[in-house]
Amino acid sequence: MLSSGQIARLVEGREDDPFAALGVHPDGKAFTACVLLPEAVSVTAYRLDGKMAGTLALVDPAGLFFGKVAVRKRQPLRYHAVFPDGGEYRFIDPYGFGPVLGPLDDYYFAEGSHGRLFDKMGAHPIRHEGVDGTHFAVWAPNAGRVSVVGDFNRWDGRRGLMRRRQDAGVWEIFIPEVGPGVPYKFELLAADGTPLPLKADPFAFQSELRPSTASIVAAPPAHVWGDDRHRDYWAKADARREPVSIYEVHAGSWQRDEDGNFLSWDELANRLIPYVVGLGFTHIEFLPISEYPYDPSWGYQTTGLYAPTARFGEPDGFARFVDGAHRAGVGVLLDWVPAHFPTDAHGLARFDGTALYEHEDPRKGFHPDWNTAIYNFGRREVAQFLINNALFWAERYHVDGLRVDAVASMLYLDYSRKAGEWIPNAQGGRENVEAVDFLQQMNKALYGTHPGVMTVAEESTSWPKVSHPVHEGGLGFGFKWNMGFMHDTLRYLSREAVHRAHHHDDITFGLVYAFTENFVLALSHDEVVHGKASLLHKMAGDDWQKFATLRAYYAMMWGYPGKKLLFMGQEFAQRAEWSEARALDWHLLDHQPHRGVQKLVADLNRLYRSRPALHARDCEPEGFEWVLVDAAADSVFAWVRRSPSAAPVVVISHFTPVLRQGYRIRLPAAGLWREIMNSDAADYGGSGAGNMGSVTADEDGWASITIPPLGTLMLELDYIDWDESRLTPG
Repeated sequence: MLSSGQIARLVEGREDDPFAALGVHPDGKAFTACVLLPEAVSVTAYRLDGKMAGTLALVDPAGLFFGKVAVRKRQPLRYHAVFPDGGEYRFIDPYGFGPVLGPLDDYYFAEGSHGRLFDKMGAHPIRHEGVDGTHFAVWAPNAGRVSVVGDFNRWDGRRGLMRRRQDAGVWEIFIPEVGPGVPYKFELLAADGTPLPLKADPFAFQSELRPSTASIVAAPPAHVWGDDRHRDYWAKADARREPVSIYEVHAGSWQRDEDGNFLSWDELANRLIPYVVGLGFTHIEFLPISEYPYDPSWGYQTTGLYAPTARFGEPDGFARFVDGAHRAGVGVLLDWVPAHFPTDAHGLARFDGTALYEHEDPRKGFHPDWNTAIYNFGRREVAQFLINNALFWAERYHVDGLRVDAVASMLYLDYSRKAGEWIPNAQGGRENVEAVDFLQQMNKALYGTHPGVMTVAEESTSWPKVSHPVHEGGLGFGFKWNMGFMHDTLRYLSREAVHRAHHHDDITFGLVYAFTENFVLALSHDEVVHGKASLLHKMAGDDWQKFATLRAYYAMMWGYPGKKLLFMGQEFAQRAEWSEARALDWHLLDHQPHRGVQKLVADLNRLYRSRPALHARDCEPEGFEWVLVDAAADSVFAWVRRSPSAAPVVVISHFTPVLRQGYRIRLPAAGLWREIMNSDAADYGGSGAGNMGSVTADEDGWASITIPPLGTLMLELDYIDWDESRLTPG
């Protein structure tokens, strides 16, 4: 018989060892069964083969039933309950099943080295001990009790009490006959018995659509992938020497349907993938698509790192999107946010009543910029949770890489903090050595297990070796956003043309450090919101000058060392600032100047991908040399891009509205140089000034060139004259 203490703990929902009381247990040579079914008036037990095992008696008015059952060994039973209104309920008792996790899971989890947590934690539909159901597991080492709740137990935490795995701090239970599509949450009591808000599953693979916040049991991945060719190519490639041109997208506002609703993943695939292919981009980069509660956060306030947001349909839809992109030759990158997490009640904050995922001390655990919590990177279980998430997206959804948001905020303990608001590291410094170790371990794990996947850091300071290997003392990222290029060039182009001569180094300075990292030149979403104006309206001058300058800027950028990134709308010169609440202004393409910019971007991508000189040495100084660096009075810049066994390309950018005819410049080789790009071409909406398709350099390399107003030219040495031995020095 149960003790009075056990009965009290069970009916009050305070029992932390439910398997010791509920289910089938030996009683001498017989067996008894115990089940909690509040409001039931009678309960009959049956074996799973259908034979009746006995009738249980009500031993507590709260709904605790107990009695002898006719079985020969411990086993699961099916209960048939009757309620006062005559309603009936049949279910298989979860307390008749053994654990699913094993001692090795406990060991590797506690050690922080488990590389397959997404196969173990969360909700997994499985067949266990001959019965179909779902296994639930959650980490909550300081909780007094944890339950899984849902419609299957009337959201009653007393009926979903989980088994505590003491060595790992993990709680688990197998719930029979629960399958995909079922909403659930975890109900926890703090160590002192205080009830906590219902929590979504940190490892949920699917979530309800906001404002609902429950997790959903997700079916095992059903998508049949057909992207081997794409993945094999990138697994063998050196991404630094490949053309990488990224189209950054906020999936909720690129386009909407005719009623203003979000497009589904399948609708996005049908529209976005062909559009990106037509423009020649190599990759799509999505702003965060992990589940998040608040639309204006753009996804950067994520509460469900393992679940594609429900805004665009079920998870398999995202898998179909990625596969479709890969089959079309386009990679997919995800914005990934380990820098902070929101404090929504259903999320990770104080998950088990303690600062589990974050730091207890707000000087380390609270982010003043975003009003969010900060992960405790020094806690091995937390680092393991995040590293597994990076591995999860690469494995489960075949994503080609992660752009890691706000890395600088992770690296510095005093980031956005005043004196006295931060805690120095053990050496008295401001560097967050725990975050450094986490980033290094994440990059090692991802690159070590998924060849072809890349990581990109948004890091806004001069932290050394961000994109250098870990074994060389680096953080291990593949690439780093070049924030300096973005800020310096936009500052330069925002000045009236007459003043640019005095700020020549805004353009030239970037080449001092251009090869210290593997850079991505990013003109991102952050530059076209919050009153910063669209890229078009950042350009100085009247409307004609704005368009001409923007075209010249893009062409300069595509000729500048580094991989490329444009945020959606910039490819057709969106006039208004971006807003996540509405689609882009596609009607602008009814106007020739906007169509011209779009055509220019497509042609730039075509050139960039087809000319090794423009991409194969993006990250190496051997691929760049100044041709004209000191023409400040004319606001002219010229350089040559090179790659072994490829014709060199000279880039000439000019940022005044003056037509310069007969401009003398010494090219790197004698011979015929074909004009392969002119941002001032009439097709792009320009004046049409140029060189009739080519220029000829004399035996010393000197040529007279027509440089269009506010224009960029690209000149390629004709293959007939291509001979490395004929290159002129310097």
